[in-house]
Amino acid sequence: MRFTADHQFSGPVEALAALLLDPGFHTQLQLPDVGLPEVVEATTQGDEDVLRLRYEYTGQLDPIARRLLGNRKLTWMQEMRLDRGIGTGRLSFHAEADPNRLHGSANVRLEPTDGGAGSRRRLEGNLKVSVPVVGGTAERRIIEGLLRRLDVEAKALDQRLRDADGASTST
Repeated sequence: MRFTADHQFSGPVEALAALLLDPGFHTQLQLPDVGLPEVVEATTQGDEDVLRLRYEYTGQLDPIARRLLGNRKLTWMQEMRLDRGIGTGRLSFHAEADPNRLHGSANVRLEPTDGGAGSRRRLEGNLKVSVPVVGGTAERRIIEGLLRRLDVEAKALDQRLRDADGASTST
């Protein structure tokens, strides 16, 4: 199932990219229905930065999802790959226990706005739940939660960018 998300920010692309790739930002960010992530990898490979996080779902699961999981926890790996030089990358995620059953990815584009003083993040992606009969319903519910968490993340990113801008103008 396709999804898109657009968010505007009060800081330049470079500052936004740095925060998106900052493990410290993510490990302190409280998102709905998930625990704080574990940092699996934070590296630079040539022009590309990589941040891999492991999340655990802590919200309520419907009975069908609970039956599919059995006694396992719902955890997933999330990876952000971003070329800071051109502001493009890829966000990918998959269920840790069964990546072929639940996975998705999105192209990420960071663009300057307001003559470079602001920025915009655009995600265009696809999510797939490969479970007969219930896959489409599960995809819709997961995308709703994903978009809600992206909105919360965007508000926190924008606040950090505003705080950083305020700190730099007051010195």
